[in-house]
Amino acid sequence: MQDRDIFSRNKISMAVALALASYGSAQAQEASSSGDAMDSEREVIEEVVTTGIRRSLEDSAAIKMDNESIVEAISAEEIGKLPDVSIAESLARLPGLTAQRLNGRGQVISVRGLSPDFTTALLNGREQVSAGDNRGVEFDQYPSEVLSGVVVYKTPDAALTGQGLAGTADLQVVRPLDHGEQTIAANIRYQWLEYSGRGGDDKGVRYSGTYIDQFADDTVGVVLAVADMSSPTQADWFEAWGYPSDPGALVIGGGKAWVQASELDRTGVVGVLEYEPSDTFHATVDMFYSKFDESLRYTGLEVPLWWSSASLQPGFTVENGLVTEGTFTGVKPVGRNDANFRQSDLRSVGFNATWAVDDNWSVEADANYSNINRTDQILETYVGTGSGVTGEGATDTMDFTMLESGISFNAGLDYADPNLMVLTDPQGWGGTRRGDGGQAGFNKFFTVDDTIEQLRLSAMGDVEWGFISNLEYGLKVSQRRKLMDNDEEIITTAGGTYDPVADQVTGNPSSVSLGSTGVAIGAADLSYAGIPGVVSYDAVAMYNSNAYFKVPFVHRDVTVKSWDIQEDVTTAYAKFGFDSTWGNKPVSGNFGLQLMHTDQLGISKSGIGEFSSLQEVAVQGGRSYYDLLPSFNVTIELTDDSFFRIAGARTLARPRMDNLLPGLVFSFNSNKPCASQAASDADATSGGDGCTLSDLEESPWGGGGGNPELDPWIANAFDISYEKYFEDRAGYLAIAAFYKDLETYIYNQTVPFNFTGYPSDVTPLTTTGLASTWQNGEGGSIQGLEFALSLPGGMVHDSLDGFGAFLTYSYTDSEIESNGPGSATPLPGLSEQVGNLTLYFERDGFSARVSGRYRSDFLGEVSGFAAGRTLRTVESETIVDAQVSYMFQSGPLDGVNVLLQGYNLTDEPFKTFDNDDPRQVRNYQQYGRSYLVGLSYQF
Repeated sequence: MQDRDIFSRNKISMAVALALASYGSAQAQEASSSGDAMDSEREVIEEVVTTGIRRSLEDSAAIKMDNESIVEAISAEEIGKLPDVSIAESLARLPGLTAQRLNGRGQVISVRGLSPDFTTALLNGREQVSAGDNRGVEFDQYPSEVLSGVVVYKTPDAALTGQGLAGTADLQVVRPLDHGEQTIAANIRYQWLEYSGRGGDDKGVRYSGTYIDQFADDTVGVVLAVADMSSPTQADWFEAWGYPSDPGALVIGGGKAWVQASELDRTGVVGVLEYEPSDTFHATVDMFYSKFDESLRYTGLEVPLWWSSASLQPGFTVENGLVTEGTFTGVKPVGRNDANFRQSDLRSVGFNATWAVDDNWSVEADANYSNINRTDQILETYVGTGSGVTGEGATDTMDFTMLESGISFNAGLDYADPNLMVLTDPQGWGGTRRGDGGQAGFNKFFTVDDTIEQLRLSAMGDVEWGFISNLEYGLKVSQRRKLMDNDEEIITTAGGTYDPVADQVTGNPSSVSLGSTGVAIGAADLSYAGIPGVVSYDAVAMYNSNAYFKVPFVHRDVTVKSWDIQEDVTTAYAKFGFDSTWGNKPVSGNFGLQLMHTDQLGISKSGIGEFSSLQEVAVQGGRSYYDLLPSFNVTIELTDDSFFRIAGARTLARPRMDNLLPGLVFSFNSNKPCASQAASDADATSGGDGCTLSDLEESPWGGGGGNPELDPWIANAFDISYEKYFEDRAGYLAIAAFYKDLETYIYNQTVPFNFTGYPSDVTPLTTTGLASTWQNGEGGSIQGLEFALSLPGGMVHDSLDGFGAFLTYSYTDSEIESNGPGSATPLPGLSEQVGNLTLYFERDGFSARVSGRYRSDFLGEVSGFAAGRTLRTVESETIVDAQVSYMFQSGPLDGVNVLLQGYNLTDEPFKTFDNDDPRQVRNYQQYGRSYLVGLSYQF
């Protein structure tokens, strides 16, 4: 695979020349505005680590008030006050932000109705890699305990490199010299679940510790923070295949009833070394490491219904076009024992040095390396009453009733009986070439490696150019490379030999009795779906037993799932600050420009056929382009504590990684008129018109895949905000409106494609055909309103001192047709309404808080067939969390905090459905409540 050196000699020379130029132009002015902003931010962090709920809200308000951009902020105190597995849940409480849950926890965030791919995550101002298949950062990689705060930029400025189209979330760690004192803190939390008995642990534990200190006359500072977590989850799942309309009404095609048990083990480490020997030089080294291991085990019954040989009996009930009750005969379910594993290691190292050239100008160098390695295994194993290949095994008659949570069955057979169930292919999915045992399971392996390397050099200082008071300019060079590799295999029962050339199993593999495997057999309770039980076992132990042999799944679909995407991005920027008046009102802000050059390359394979007939074509493609991104932020100080802000920017989001791959799953139809001269002549002989080369419908070529020549999403954005801060910044009121005009949107289109170099059975008359690929198309607008109120009770009446509320609400509307003009598909990630309400009380060491966050229906990205990503409508949800705690304020326990936390207190399900009809349930997950009790201590 091709690789390119980002830090090419000419780019570094440009950056060095830029920095040196600032020295030659230095004038007698004060320290840079950037340095002032950094000092202000550090002072806020110093306050946060020693205060409670009310002060944390005040600090967040101060960050919002003092920033030139429109931002939202959360402090360390806020992050630690609720039982958040990741910072995604904390971010979801901010106005205009919301989270999508995965396995019961918040994982990715949407900002202002745009999907996670439109939001960039930074760590200490530096862009971060993603454990996901694309760009959206999975925030559950970042333990909340090791972070000091997060600032979400809703409007960018020219110096904010790595900005996102929807927003930019900057995760921050504490600076030890500004913290100013030795601090040692530790906490432990013990977790237990409401749900148990689903095959895994129902108890977990979380530890964290932080050490902050200063040495050498406060010129050297260090931070070491460690957070370790073992967190279980147990759940009931239902998943439907879909709803065909063949019987004259919609009817369930098939479904799965599962119980799930998972375990998330995560260790996060932060290290900071800070050095400031003088007023003119300052340097920091930041290190972040996260080790993430998650295992999920599923036990259940997959029930093929309409889309199988089962028969729907007359007398079924239809309500509003949906079969809600009925009976199927000839049902042959598939018992499932599956296991999914994900392991990832995230490393991020950053270096920053600032040198004050004189009293007026300073130069800064910042370097960053961020890398993640991820491995996934998705293992399926099947059991049933007998082989579907040979037609063996008992069938069942099953009554069913459609419910809000999916479906309830009334089965006639005992699927928990190990004497009834055998290892086999109950539905004959593998066909006769797998032997009588058929396809008794499937195994998929995915690996992802994502690396970002960056270097930024800049200069900053004060100027006297009319109303312009300060200037920052610089150059950043960046390379990102993300690789996806995929392997799959079919599991069939032992007793045969596989011939890869003939793609045939020889010998006589057949069904295997569970008792002969040596693996312990149990039963899982599926009574929530009307099924008393199904046989259960350790899928990994069974996979490693002598019951199976494995056949590599050599297929065109597997070929295109491996890819290599490379991006070189060079950004030159200049930001001009101003501080003036308009009438008698102070006006401040900035304006500036980014000139960005992108060179992108996609490398993958195209494929046709399978097994011995598979043919692969190595393909690559890409393009380079320039983008000019202006921005401005204006703040009008109406009074000492009220502000009106106006902002505008041209922003971009790069295409999804899986959209940039050049590979296709392609086909060649030799019966088409333009397949060959012989085919054309035969058509003419039969009375046809022969081959019309201009008619691509007659071309033998076809396919579908990605497009490495995509342009990014581009948006022109405008924001206004009114902010009123209460006395001593104890609270605030904010009302904002935004408008984003997306010049283009990326969606799948059928376009002419050049198949030169692709193999075919005959010499074709043309190499041009039609392919469905991702293309830039018509965009649209998205707009919304946001409201936030942080209100201490003492401002209402003295008797309410200690009480308070934090309320946010946002409404977002979109005119973007995400599948192209004329489509009615909503914008992925868009909830029209998002709201959060937190009520708290804090006095004399006692603290209590309850928080609810709501989001309306939205189109979410979830795991679909064959572990592919698909879009489904997610039903509205309200998540309620709470905490009570007491901190001893004197005596031998001074500084000890005792707390009790509850998460998902209303047991809110995660539900997806089809066709805007909540009755057509595609997936229903219910996780139960989770509780934590803990101690923390700081001195």
